[in-house]
Amino acid sequence: VLVLLVFGWIYRPDPEAMAAERPKSAVNTAGQPDDESDVSHTPRTKKGGSSRSANAKSPTPLEQHLEELVEKLPDEDFHIVVQYPFVIIGDEDQAKVHQRSSSTIQWAIDRLKRDYFKKDPQHIIDIWLFRDKESYESNVKALFDEEPHTPFGYYSPSKRAIVMNISTGTGTLVHEIVHPFMAANFPACPAWFNEGLASLYEQCCDRNHHIWGLTNWRLRGLQEAIRSEEGLPSFKSLCQTTTREFYTEDSGTNYAQARYLCYYLQEHGKLVAYFHEFHRHHQDDPGGYQTLIRVLGEPDMEEFQERWEAFVLGLEF
Repeated sequence: VLVLLVFGWIYRPDPEAMAAERPKSAVNTAGQPDDESDVSHTPRTKKGGSSRSANAKSPTPLEQHLEELVEKLPDEDFHIVVQYPFVIIGDEDQAKVHQRSSSTIQWAIDRLKRDYFKKDPQHIIDIWLFRDKESYESNVKALFDEEPHTPFGYYSPSKRAIVMNISTGTGTLVHEIVHPFMAANFPACPAWFNEGLASLYEQCCDRNHHIWGLTNWRLRGLQEAIRSEEGLPSFKSLCQTTTREFYTEDSGTNYAQARYLCYYLQEHGKLVAYFHEFHRHHQDDPGGYQTLIRVLGEPDMEEFQERWEAFVLGLEF
């Protein structure tokens, strides 16, 4: 049980009330004991550090992480919810932080694991949910000594943190949750598929207890690129992009092309199969192109791309 003297006090929501407030999927404790999962903390003070007695048991890694986390909280507006191996920290009101933890974060985790990921991230990962632009920018600077490079949010593997301006919506949050799971389960995944799958779920819903991507704001730019004189790169070129090329050479189009290739696979019932086939054969097919041909059943990829582009041009958002 987490040590009371560290946190001042621990708020434990009434189990029956919480079961009524959130979907059943959010009750999943990811294989962790009940006292380490889905627990909320409202720190009352950061001063004084731990008051463990000399003969107290050594803290678990989670307890130690939470002790250190409480010490560095920017102020007393922040609330903590544990959805192991994630720790959610937010400066909205306590009920809102808990609601985001269950109805967005745990909801997405349950469905991503159902289709794609067997392993949890190896390390505890903090998810910082800042309530507005001012909180996001000032606290990123204070906590990480850096300026945010996007107005929405990002995942920092080196800091083991997802950092969000949650006032912009939860789409980027679900996107970023994909990345630590991909790192734990498919570390050799190339950037195009890592970002394509993650961006697919920027706009998503539940379909028969599975996560399902919808059309989103990336569609218009992709349609414009298809209609342009230059057109799009071939899928072979997309699959062969290096990490640097994907992120630096027309990254907006790269993201959109990758996302809507994943969307097409999803709509034709082949996305989950593609993920697992690619994972199994990535040593022989590191870019995933030969696996794509096989899963699609399309020996003529130029002709397929023409049909795919017509499919994309017919979509709406």
